[in-house]
Amino acid sequence: MTRRRVLVDLVFYTGTKGGMESYVREVYSRLSADDPELEYVAFASSELAEAGAPWFPGAVVDSGVRGDDRVAWARAELFGVGRAARRLGADLVHCPANFGPLRSRVPVVLTVHDLLAFRHPEYVPGSYSRVLRMMIRAAARRARRILTVSRASRDDIVAHLGVPRERITVTPLAGSTPAGSTPAGSTPAPARRVDQLLAVGNRMPHKGFATLLEALARIEPAERPFLVITGSHGADPLVPAVDRLGLGAHVDLRGWLSGEELERLYAESTALVFPTRFEGFGLPPLEAMARGCPVIVSDIPVMHEVAGEAAVYVDPTDPDAIARAIRSVLDDPLQRERMAREGLARAAGYSWERTAQSTRAAILTALAG
Repeated sequence: MTRRRVLVDLVFYTGTKGGMESYVREVYSRLSADDPELEYVAFASSELAEAGAPWFPGAVVDSGVRGDDRVAWARAELFGVGRAARRLGADLVHCPANFGPLRSRVPVVLTVHDLLAFRHPEYVPGSYSRVLRMMIRAAARRARRILTVSRASRDDIVAHLGVPRERITVTPLAGSTPAGSTPAGSTPAPARRVDQLLAVGNRMPHKGFATLLEALARIEPAERPFLVITGSHGADPLVPAVDRLGLGAHVDLRGWLSGEELERLYAESTALVFPTRFEGFGLPPLEAMARGCPVIVSDIPVMHEVAGEAAVYVDPTDPDAIARAIRSVLDDPLQRERMAREGLARAAGYSWERTAQSTRAAILTALAG
């Protein structure tokens, strides 16, 4: 049997882009370099080529493009990936991060994580929103199959991109617990003077961290938990809000953390708060639930899809409602124990292995025409 070559578009990969990078690592680390039907080749950013990708099941080719250079990256997505597919003799291209080539002589499988730029362009800076919409629409139009991470995102793709539902495969993400680690709910957290909340994500405005800070300020200082917000790059735009609200002693704004550092925070924290106004999936709550950490999440459809009955739901635009939810969880240890149990059970229903095998199956379907 002749193996078919799959070019995996990893030009976007810098090591600092969060959920999409977790997705591609988890999927491709579970696909085999010895697959009798498929051979995988990564067309990588210079950052990834320099750092190495031991999780990838095949050769890694340096694109010569830095993923943190938006202009060079966009040009490579639109034009470089298609040329690389021809040069490297690919039979199919998998684009796992929303974008793909304008032209390709071979089939394209595209993963669309979310349609933030379509649903909420006000959350995307300036003209960048128009660029994203153009790139996503062009990639989706040419893709033979589209993968997405939730039913909510599938419905958005049908509504905003006009893609027939039968061309879309839903491949949910999963919450991973690193080997040798212990779920947070199974052992007592380290002793601390006050409860600690954790919030994880970048600083795009739809993440809702400004509203979370407003909520924290509405809790009496004597009862106020300590809040750690991770995921900033460079100067943190939340600093002025922390200063204005007088929360300096109650908030720790953290940058990009290693897996070990984030693991420690999950173990130390009483709950995760995820006040997002829009997501394609929402990986941090699932990661928290996989560790037995209770979660307080936004009352939006995709969060119900991910967390089911295991979470406490809040209006992400209402700081008073968020404050009340925080207090209700912190004041009720029996509720936290129940949430930890139900969260572990919920997270166990998700599997990266299933995601990887669904991805492989979609690639084979696309190759079959």
